[in-house]
Amino acid sequence: MVDPQAQEKHDPRVLALKAGLLAVWAGISFVCSYFARDLSFMVGGWPFSYWVAAQGAVLAFIAIVVVYATVMRRLAPEDSLEQPDA
Repeated sequence: MVDPQAQEKHDPRVLALKAGLLAVWAGISFVCSYFARDLSFMVGGWPFSYWVAAQGAVLAFIAIVVVYATVMRRLAPEDSLEQPDA
């Protein structure tokens, strides 16, 4: 039997945020990379599809992490780390 006190309660807003960001991640990982090969012009000596698939995806993943951290700081301020006064 599971102790109800021990179960972690999940905020529906946090679950929705995670689902949305996961959908964005999947879109960037699979959809953009799949269709990037149709972009056949060159940028800086490399095909544009390389820049979209390799470099653009990394920047998008960093943006996802920043969005998640920012929104979670607003949704759960009691879980945020205290910033020491300098």
